[in-house]
Amino acid sequence: MAYLKARLRADLATAIKSRNAITMATLRMALAAITNEEVAGSAARELSDDEVLAVLVREAKKRREAAEVFAAAGRDELATRERAEGEVLAGYLPTQLSDDELRALVAGAIQDVAGQLGTHPGLGQLGLVMKAAKTTAANRVEGSRLAAAVLAELRG
Repeated sequence: MAYLKARLRADLATAIKSRNAITMATLRMALAAITNEEVAGSAARELSDDEVLAVLVREAKKRREAAEVFAAAGRDELATRERAEGEVLAGYLPTQLSDDELRALVAGAIQDVAGQLGTHPGLGQLGLVMKAAKTTAANRVEGSRLAAAVLAELRG
């Protein structure tokens, strides 16, 4: 069993014992999303820690987006709950890259692609640079933030 999934289950048991409703609901939702991912496709399988982390990143993004929608609609109590759930999930995610670290990562990805192509990449090679940057970032930066940084660097 993946370490991260086992940690989620253990933390769920602790949340149930301490009657922490937000943590309990969030971890149940996360474990359900992980289980759904495991049984999706033609055969059930056990997710690796990286795959579990990807599910958690996706769920945290859903919480962030839902909080924004609820806040814009004036549903502050629901926005607050979504933010609280996002904070619980954030405890399982790797530390996000700072702006300086992100710029350095993108510059490195551009250099890697330039080495492969033999020339400095332009906007036409955005996909190649994004792929290289995503591999290096490994869930430590949100995709939209990474894409914005790559576009800014390529535009120069």
